[in-house]
Amino acid sequence: MEFKQIQELIKAINKSNISELSIEEGEFKITIKQAQTISETQFVAVQAPMQQMHMPAAAPQASLPQAMPQSAPAAPAQSQASASTGGNEGYITIKSPMIGTFYRSPSPDKPSFVNVGDEIKQGQVICIIEAMKLFNEIESEFSGKIVKVLADDASPVEYDQPLFLVEPA
Repeated sequence: MEFKQIQELIKAINKSNISELSIEEGEFKITIKQAQTISETQFVAVQAPMQQMHMPAAAPQASLPQAMPQSAPAAPAQSQASASTGGNEGYITIKSPMIGTFYRSPSPDKPSFVNVGDEIKQGQVICIIEAMKLFNEIESEFSGKIVKVLADDASPVEYDQPLFLVEPA
């Protein structure tokens, strides 16, 4: 997809009531998220086979109507993993980067991507989150060992919901 086409998509999203748009063409994936208020920044995440880049988009010209339900703002600059607190000192929590349905395996008849005790590497696919009929592979941002799976297979997950507890390598 050309950069000019991406810019045209951003303009079209800004003029509409669409909050998020994901397009997948082969190995090229793009997600455009609409900011919720005029003070928030809108980001576009583009993922090509070997790279991922984040581009700030133009801020919307008007805020969304008050009747629209408020959801979590787009924040691709924020890591999907964060250091956990409480009784899990030293572990890292991998959180959901989007709202959708959490799947531990690529299909019902296939084994899970990861299980408790498995060693994971940075960039390894650890689960899938399905949103609006698009299956988004979620990759680990670091290496470590899976300590606990925090979400049930085929269950709905929210943005920033903990999915895995990982002991960093």
